Amino acid sequence: MKLFGKMLLPLLLIFISVNAFILLTPALWLKYHIDQDILIYANLIFLLTGILVFFIQKKALTNSNPNVFIRSIMSGMLIKMFTTVIAVFAYVMAAGKGFDKKAVFISLFLYLIYLAAEVIAISQQNKKRNVQN
Repeated sequence: MKLFGKMLLPLLLIFISVNAFILLTPALWLKYHIDQDILIYANLIFLLTGILVFFIQKKALTNSNPNVFIRSIMSGMLIKMFTTVIAVFAYVMAAGKGFDKKAVFISLFLYLIYLAAEVIAISQQNKKRNVQN
């Protein structure tokens, strides 16, 4: 359980700090006409998909076949990409012509931040596992 918290800590820190920044700077979002609710929902979606992919990759790390780990990384990327595409598509369809392009692009930047944190965390864990073997 200790390892679980250590690997998820970067995702949780990103989630908390991004939400704090969004909620503590409403004037910034109003000034540039950016819907902060979209950013908060995107942040939540990225956290949840990150946790889901983490469980998939964590399970793959325990397998002795290295191909399983590679497949888990690829499937995790597909899960995150499809979830993001579906969320953006659903938002565009629901909002119609009034959708907020700036919020979507900021959300995609958040995707990259979460992706980097996940890659760093799982790479460190993979290195530890290889050293132990």
